[in-house]
Amino acid sequence: MDTGFFAAFMSKWIFLVWLNILFHIVCAADLFSQERQSKGIRLMFYNVENLFDISDDSVKNDEDFLPGGVMRWNYSRYIRKLNSLYKTIASAGNWNMPEIIAMCEVENRKVLQDLLFKTYMSEHNYSIIHEESPDQRGIDVCLIYRKDVVELLNYRYLIPSGIKVEDYHTRSVLYARLKVFSDTLNLFVNHWPSRRGGALAGEGMRKTIAKMVREACDTISGSINGNIRILICGDFNSTPDDNEIKTLLNSSGSGSSLINLSEYPAELGEGSYRYKGTWEMIDQIIVSEAFLNSGSGLYTSTDYLKIFRPDFLLENDPVYPGVIPFSTYRGYRYHGGFSDHLPVIIDIFTNDPYQQE
Repeated sequence: MDTGFFAAFMSKWIFLVWLNILFHIVCAADLFSQERQSKGIRLMFYNVENLFDISDDSVKNDEDFLPGGVMRWNYSRYIRKLNSLYKTIASAGNWNMPEIIAMCEVENRKVLQDLLFKTYMSEHNYSIIHEESPDQRGIDVCLIYRKDVVELLNYRYLIPSGIKVEDYHTRSVLYARLKVFSDTLNLFVNHWPSRRGGALAGEGMRKTIAKMVREACDTISGSINGNIRILICGDFNSTPDDNEIKTLLNSSGSGSSLINLSEYPAELGEGSYRYKGTWEMIDQIIVSEAFLNSGSGLYTSTDYLKIFRPDFLLENDPVYPGVIPFSTYRGYRYHGGFSDHLPVIIDIFTNDPYQQE
């Protein structure tokens, strides 16, 4: 037999085998995506680590993230960051983009528009919820959601009562009411003050914000007999066993009980952020009890909560044994990674039989 003919035949055969395998992989992924979209949604929270544009905002302290600033931020690094975020988000959704994505450390609405329209996210019909917060660095919390699956009912940004806006210098809390299938999801997105300078730094304000969110939950629950779906997510700069989180979970007795789904992975030593060789669960998801114990409407469980940690979001820790999130910066040095936090994701399903056909 002609050896050239045989080699060509084998190459073509191997190609067809791989093509068949790829076809089945794509079909399986598509079936998974269709099933999730018909029966449930995925919510993702991500601290995206300083998503700044390269333009100067005269009323914000964004000078570090300018081409002439100490971080040497520039257009090519900015575009790389946007594409890195797209890769993370798409992967977190198993290539069926998450229906709800909450984020913190975004500078403004423009960076969200660039994320949606300068990447392939433009194909997925996302809408933006964003307002400027009083944070001195100019970083905000925000939400993007897929309009083909989720309907926005209303939203507002919250700061503690009794504090004037001009005296409030951290992130406001985003509260959004969303219609998901035939139910209502009450979503709070948080980014509490940093512990920079030690765990006690900012503790007083974190407790104040925790009380505000708790009171808001009690008010919502009291208005409709407590059977309500509340989901609280964010970077709390506190671990599940810290006093600030306990303040949030403690009810006056009139509101819904809140369950911290992040408590279990924290007990196992897992986390979303690594500090001096120790994983800390500071990016958390907390839900009302109705989410876990209801025969109808939206539901979830601890099993549906995941810390999203694919290999491409991790690198070897240069100081301590183990791995660490692959960050965009390491100190003041550009590192080219994704974020210094890992995302957390949760799947939410419905018991409504009309949504499961």
